[in-house]
Amino acid sequence: MFSQTLGTALGDWTADSAGLGYTGAMLIFGGLLLVLAGLYFRTSVSRTALFWAAFVLTRPLGAVVGDFLDKPLDQGGLALSRFAASGALLALIVVCLVAFRQRPATASH
Repeated sequence: MFSQTLGTALGDWTADSAGLGYTGAMLIFGGLLLVLAGLYFRTSVSRTALFWAAFVLTRPLGAVVGDFLDKPLDQGGLALSRFAASGALLALIVVCLVAFRQRPATASH
């Protein structure tokens, strides 16, 4: 509950108070997640630390994306209904599941 509440507040603050808007805030939090992905693949930084950093960053990103989808056009959103926004997110999840197939783990010797 703590990380969810603070993450949502950070996303809202970044989009509204910092003046970046929803797309600017999405780029910031999405970019930070890409940095973490780069660290994962290119360095030996603790995987646990990277996981928790990504876990924390998904909260404000999710808040900003949700606001972008359902806020009115004059506030910088797409004005989708809650059902349409949920359908769009569901479609994205399905596309990601198909595009990024999981492979069974292999035993290393």
